[in-house]
Parts: sequence; C-alpha cells; structure tokens
Amino acid sequence: MTAQTDTPGSVTAVYQVTGMSCGHCEGSVSAEISELPGVSSVKAVASSGEVTVVSAAPLDDEAVRAAVDEAGFELVGRA
Repeated sequence: MTAQTDTPGSVTAVYQVTGMSCGHCEGSVSAEISELPGVSSVKAVASSGEVTVVSAAPLDDEAVRAAVDEAGFELVGRA
C-alpha cells in the first residue's frame, strides 16, 4: 500500500474506486483527480475499479477521496 517511485520527482499510486461502470465514469473520476496540485496523469479503469495516479509528490489520501466523492464515486483505498 505504499506509493511507487517511477522516476525522480514522480510518484505513482493506485487507488480502488467503486461505482465506475463506463468510460464516462472513468472520465469523471480522472477529471476531478487531475485538478489536484501536482498530478501529471490519471488513468481510471472501470472494469477493475483501479485508478492510477502519477504525481510530483505523494498525494494526501483525503484530497483524493474528496475528488472521487465530487465525481460521484467512492474511494475504497489504495489498491
């Protein structure tokens, strides 16, 4: 459950989100998380419920939870 460091200055974290069922869901979650400071990329996959986030520094889990909530879904935790 720890973030993985890809390259210097880049951190990748995978979160588990419930309720996503389609591409629109993936887009909504990705758009909200992308607005968090330091986020460089987000990939949400509805079929697995996994959301992979690459950021400049580790993200605050509560900030990610709030973004997912804003999109209308539930953050279960880190995958």
